[in-house]
Amino acid sequence: MKVIFLKDVKGKGKKGEVKNVADGYAHNFLIKQGLAVEANNANVSSLDAQKKKQEKEAAEELAEAKKLKETIDQITVELTAKAGEGGRLFGSITTKQVAEELQKKHGIKIDKRKMELNDAIRTLGHTKVPVKLHHEVTATLTVSVKEVK
Repeated sequence: MKVIFLKDVKGKGKKGEVKNVADGYAHNFLIKQGLAVEANNANVSSLDAQKKKQEKEAAEELAEAKKLKETIDQITVELTAKAGEGGRLFGSITTKQVAEELQKKHGIKIDKRKMELNDAIRTLGHTKVPVKLHHEVTATLTVSVKEVK
């Protein structure tokens, strides 16, 4: 019997797959548990429509990420901190502080975990911070740290 999997079933199939399984297994387990539906014409066409909708949403998300990348590449976030000799900071500037400043000054909300900064900023000056907006799009945000007067 052909079924369309609604959820991942270990060893049998992934969500959205159409596979041939034993009749008893399909009726007594997969369909009863809500893990699959019978692959008739209506269900197959509904699956195709769902896949097209997901592809369209993914394309829109990618376009939005590319647009946001252009904006972020132009921005410089300015922060101030106390510094000692040689431009070393007392403490450090974290991605949380950068994200909060970006939200406050420019109205762009980005999760601090999307900023790929290996270590916190500990010196004065400009630092390039990579920001992962989408699995295909990475922007570069410039962070300028100045000394508090």
